[in-house]
Amino acid sequence: MVTHNGLMRVFWPSDTSKDNRSGVVVGWRNSDSDLLVVTVLSDVEARSVDNALRTGILYRSSPHPTEHIFERCGRSPLQVLGTFNPKGDPPSLTPGTVAVYSDPSSRFPRIYCLTGLISSIQIILFDRPHPTRMQYLSLVPISLALGDKPDKAGRGIPPLDGIDAEEEQERNRKRELVEKLRLHTVIKHPATQKESCLPIIIDQINCSFELEALMQKNIGLVGTRMKRTLSVSERVVKSASNLWDYILLALWHISILWIFPVMSRLLVFGLIAHRVAGEVLLQVLDWRLLPDSAALKDISATAQQVDIRLQQFCYWPIQYMTLRQRKNDWESVTNNHPEYIRFFNSLWLVANDVIIGIAVGSYIIENANFLAIQADKLLTDWSIDGLQRMISWLMDWPAGLKLNTELALFLGDLFLWVIDYWAGCLSTLRPFLPGIVHFIGFSSFAGASMPISLFSDLISILTLHIYSFYVASARIFNWQLTIIISLFHLFRGKKRNVLRNRIDSCDYDLDQLLLGTILFTLLFFLLPTVFVFYLTFASARMAIISIKAILDTLLAFLNHFPLFALMLRIKDSRRLPGGIRFELDDYQYTTQPQLNDSMPTSYIKLKSIPLPLQATFNEYFQLGNRIKKHYISLGVFLCFVTGRFVPPIHRKNLYSLQYSMLPAKRVGIGELWARLNEPPPAKPMVKGGFAMNGVFGRIGGAGGRRRGDRRR
Repeated sequence: MVTHNGLMRVFWPSDTSKDNRSGVVVGWRNSDSDLLVVTVLSDVEARSVDNALRTGILYRSSPHPTEHIFERCGRSPLQVLGTFNPKGDPPSLTPGTVAVYSDPSSRFPRIYCLTGLISSIQIILFDRPHPTRMQYLSLVPISLALGDKPDKAGRGIPPLDGIDAEEEQERNRKRELVEKLRLHTVIKHPATQKESCLPIIIDQINCSFELEALMQKNIGLVGTRMKRTLSVSERVVKSASNLWDYILLALWHISILWIFPVMSRLLVFGLIAHRVAGEVLLQVLDWRLLPDSAALKDISATAQQVDIRLQQFCYWPIQYMTLRQRKNDWESVTNNHPEYIRFFNSLWLVANDVIIGIAVGSYIIENANFLAIQADKLLTDWSIDGLQRMISWLMDWPAGLKLNTELALFLGDLFLWVIDYWAGCLSTLRPFLPGIVHFIGFSSFAGASMPISLFSDLISILTLHIYSFYVASARIFNWQLTIIISLFHLFRGKKRNVLRNRIDSCDYDLDQLLLGTILFTLLFFLLPTVFVFYLTFASARMAIISIKAILDTLLAFLNHFPLFALMLRIKDSRRLPGGIRFELDDYQYTTQPQLNDSMPTSYIKLKSIPLPLQATFNEYFQLGNRIKKHYISLGVFLCFVTGRFVPPIHRKNLYSLQYSMLPAKRVGIGELWARLNEPPPAKPMVKGGFAMNGVFGRIGGAGGRRRGDRRR
């Protein structure tokens, strides 16, 4: 029991009746000064309601076992909290109960308490969540991503790997600092008992709607005796009048016993066959020649897209069965609500992807020849002819910059020879270009993400010569710059100690200094020529990476965009809870009830906070931060200046956003077969008109009366 400090808290639902009829207030008593009202039963006596709660009459014909709700709500039963609009001044109250007065012109009730230890009352008004609409309150923001992925980071290439490890290290450092600050706090207030019971109160509020509807449905049974059993003649008359209903029921049972099992068995076999085929293809996409080598899905955007779609198709049956299990329990149980959002968000994204893909594919197929000609022209102008013109310009004095003619001619002739060979290879591919465009168009019927991923892979293949030029020029420039730096240390009488990774002093001979001077002068004057070629191919490489980044961003939007969550936020933000807040209302009654012991009362509104947009797009912010740290960082700038290879971001890091709604370990075929063939849960037994639900089931059978008893 929670102790009080002179303050009584009363949680009051805003949809409670405000008429002048008398009744009984029913709810949870978390302590002597902490009450949560579930419903007001009108025109009944408190003694009858208390007896109905103890015997389970108010829970009659409940669709599910009521102990599930009581276990969720702190294992405390519902009680009579007081009277509603009682007669008399002052009202006759038993110790521990309250009197509630309603006013049609006011949103808040007025409460009178007999306990002398209470000095003030706090009325907290809340809007009752509608569980059938999947509304609920939550202290913790709803999570749209699965949190079962301990290793999201992929192994990159030094010095740009370990970005996620650095982020985790920084989070751990901040967490340790917060813990140290807590230890050094001058005044530390531990959570009070009232604060610690707030999660239970939130669960009670979430369950109040269904309990209120159930008790209002059974209010006619309060204070009355059970109906007598029918005689033999009355049963015959009732059976004759319901003969047609029995015929329809027999037909329904035939369809359930014969047709439905066959169809469900065929569906199960189809899902298992699809799962087996998908598992084979997933193993091919994830096959690695060596444990540390890259798989096919790590180097190809198309293979990655196929892997994402197959994993979604393998996960959908599990998600559907999980959501179907919600029907076997109360709607107030909110454990599977995030799964519901992820499931339908995935369906919407796939449906939109297919719709957009059909439109794009129809256009590509109808204009295949035109698109093939334009693609050939664009590829030739930019990757062949344009690059040849650029290299020919660099072989001369570009922009008046005097380069080394012999070295520029050598490098230019080398690159032009490779380009001529590459152009010959593309000329053999040119007759097949319309067929490739047709294939991309037909692949669009699987979704717009397929032609985008295919186009990304084609860019990587058709610009392979530019990638080779960049790697070669970067390696030459890096070697030359490294040698120049080493020779510069020679002039200073120093050398680099590789073992200790430092610069040490060293004595050189005259011939060593002379040879170093000649080599330094030669390499220093050749450096601008090499740098110009390196800068050209590095810029082309960065442009290609930017184009592929745009395509990967489009794939991320098509595969992960929280479309369903945004729709829910616009339609009903209470289905996306992000916490709660208490707002103090300055409302004051103009007419107070004529009570002898009126107490000061404060009025507070309990509201649900919708999930912030920052939390909705949290995965996008993380991806943007990861890309920023990988490409827009000091390490990338140093790699670019020194000629070191700038690796692309690891595909596992790039696509972690799209895998956030998929489990880290997919369900096996055997487990899926067991889940599909598990028997449905048994429904609660009914005896004597009451569901056999825990305590109430044991006493429910005593409700029947002997023949000849009359209603009261």
